[in-house]
Amino acid sequence: MKKRKATVLYLTFMIMNILLLISIALSTVLIGQFQIVRDIGNSVIAFYAADTGIERSLMNRNNPVNISVTTLSNGASYKVVVKPRTDPSCNAKNYCIISTGTFKETKRALRITY
Repeated sequence: MKKRKATVLYLTFMIMNILLLISIALSTVLIGQFQIVRDIGNSVIAFYAADTGIERSLMNRNNPVNISVTTLSNGASYKVVVKPRTDPSCNAKNYCIISTGTFKETKRALRITY
C-alpha cells in the first residue's frame, strides 16, 4: 500500500511539472506576440508621422523646406530633410524629400522625389 502511495505521489509531481513547463512555454510565446503587436501599432503611428512631415514640407511645392524635429499631439514626431536635385544622392527633377517619423522607440521614413 505504501508503494502505491509513493507511486501516485511521484506521478502527481511529474504531471504538475509537465503542466508548469507547458504554462511557462505558452506564456513566453504569448508575451512575445504581445510585444510584436504593440510594435506594429507604434510602427503605424511613426509611418503616419513621417507622412505628415512630407505633407507639411510640400505645402509650398515650389520651395519645400527642411523641418526640424516637430512633435505632434499624440507624442509622435517627425523631421524633414529636403535635398535639391544638385545633391549627388538625389536623382529627381526638382527635389528629394526625406521625412523620418518617430513614435516611442520606433522610426519609419518616407522618401519622395519630384
